[in-house]
Amino acid sequence: MKRVWLALLGAATVAAGPTVRVERVDVVPTGAVALPMRVVGRAEPAGDRMVRRQWPGSYVETRFRGPQALFRVGAGEVSLRVTVDAGVPVALVRPAPGLYRVGPLAPGAHHLRVQVASESQAGATAFGGFLAPPGTRALPVPVPSTARQIEFIGDSHTVGYANRSDKAECTSAEVWDTTDTTQGLPDVLARRYRADYRVNAISGRGVVRNYDGNTWDTLPTAYPFTLFDKARRASDAGWHPRVIVVALGTNDFSTALHPGEPWATRAALHDDFERRYAAFLSGLRATHPRALIIVWATGIARGEVATEARATVTRLQRAGERRTVFVAVNGLGFRACHGHPDLNDDAKIAAAVAAQIDARGDVWVDGK
Repeated sequence: MKRVWLALLGAATVAAGPTVRVERVDVVPTGAVALPMRVVGRAEPAGDRMVRRQWPGSYVETRFRGPQALFRVGAGEVSLRVTVDAGVPVALVRPAPGLYRVGPLAPGAHHLRVQVASESQAGATAFGGFLAPPGTRALPVPVPSTARQIEFIGDSHTVGYANRSDKAECTSAEVWDTTDTTQGLPDVLARRYRADYRVNAISGRGVVRNYDGNTWDTLPTAYPFTLFDKARRASDAGWHPRVIVVALGTNDFSTALHPGEPWATRAALHDDFERRYAAFLSGLRATHPRALIIVWATGIARGEVATEARATVTRLQRAGERRTVFVAVNGLGFRACHGHPDLNDDAKIAAAVAAQIDARGDVWVDGK
């Protein structure tokens, strides 16, 4: 029932609490003023204040003083969550391209955030900025300290693949409707530390091998680029995460090798995985020398994923790496679609990662 209810939100006016509404409108108010827009996550300009993004978990926000604001949704299939002043999220599932109004709002200053909840492997989606009626006062959008930035790198477990579902067997439509990065590990952990976050993760991708041997780009291959078409390298200007949370290997090891794949034996796959995973993590270290890198893994695939991830971190530590750690996350239910973590599991993963952050004591301290 929850899935059906959410699916209706894209076609109807939705209430969040007693006063906040999000509805599609056809006309830009005469004399409308542009509001500032802060984009968090990899994105590229697309003309007329539009930006295009594809990595999960992107969000845009603005601040203003006035009774309402508007935002424009561009092309591309997407599921959004709209919040005002950190209130109850409003879900817009597959909203039609166009202009959407948020309001009426109580008098005073307001913080409006639009977050992407869905995955966008099929193609980039567009967002067209914020507007407001005449008389609205635009307010500066405060940028949190760069010490409060967390980057998440991974696969479906990081994306939040179907994490709101409550059954194992699901259709593709059900997976899409129940995937919610805004309630998954990245958002849970970022809210704990009041940090900005980026999610550079793609379901089905591995370090050297994708799910069932599929020949899509692996995560390390796609990682350097703004969009999955690899047309533009990501600049990541101003992005200096103090914590990088990485979880890869599920797709490398959760299926059997097939004839014709590059690895004749499981041992050869292990060796290639450890070598290239270590190289990827070393690249992150070179780019972010101050970051605490937390590699976590679950015990799926008969423990193979966790064993290989731990071996990779151990290899780096033996070479002198001191700020990369491994965390084994156990006791998960995997009750969501196709054996994925659900919201309860996301909370457990976040707690295990947070324990490592808190144990260091110096993660958020300038100069460390």
